[in-house]
Amino acid sequence: MKYVFPGILFILMSLTDLAAQPFTLDYLKDNQNAIIRSDRAERRVRLLFTGHEFADGAAHILKTLKQQGVKGYFFLTGDFVRRFPKITRQLFRKGHYVGPHSDKHLLYCDWDNRDSLLVGKQEFLADLEANYRALEAIGIPRQEPALYVAPYEWYNTTVALWCTEKGIKLINFTPSTGTNADYTYPGMDNYRSSDVLLQQLLGKEKQNPGWLAGAHLLIHIGTDPRRTDKLYYQLESLISSLRERGYVL
Repeated sequence: MKYVFPGILFILMSLTDLAAQPFTLDYLKDNQNAIIRSDRAERRVRLLFTGHEFADGAAHILKTLKQQGVKGYFFLTGDFVRRFPKITRQLFRKGHYVGPHSDKHLLYCDWDNRDSLLVGKQEFLADLEANYRALEAIGIPRQEPALYVAPYEWYNTTVALWCTEKGIKLINFTPSTGTNADYTYPGMDNYRSSDVLLQQLLGKEKQNPGWLAGAHLLIHIGTDPRRTDKLYYQLESLISSLRERGYVL
């Protein structure tokens, strides 16, 4: 059985950039029509975070982003918002983007047959609307630009079309960046330590300078307690390494 554990997607950019670059300039879509790179010409890196079950990294992430002068985009399920309303409000009050990630973290498509939908359009829309209502209930209005990260980061072209019809841009992490594997823990076949994840990411960049231009990197705000090696503790190092390589955060 396959799992992609939820976390928090955040996009490194200033508040000015947030208003000026709403994922409409120089972006690249995957074969399912989600935006996976943006603003490539500027060598901009966006770190994408999602939140559902765990929030153990929230305090450290907020502290690091403040120290580094970075604003982020956070995509949170309705369940996360109801369980962690204080954290959710704090993210918004600190100037970060806070948007939806499905109310109940639904699995939209079959893992082995991506074209096979597990939800209908009305269920999708009702769940998304419930997610927005959960945010509005704690004082967080619908954000512009309207961005969305699918639960499990798993979707197909039909889901992307539903988002477009709703006036929402579906986004995701850039394939092969690998940081999304920070949900793994010892004992899992695909476990990767945080050191390995960063070495692989920066190693690829060294071999292919500029490869991360426009990239979206995913790091989780919280992970299973069985993973004690939390990637978010290396967030400051990652930001510094990217800046040293000439990327805009």
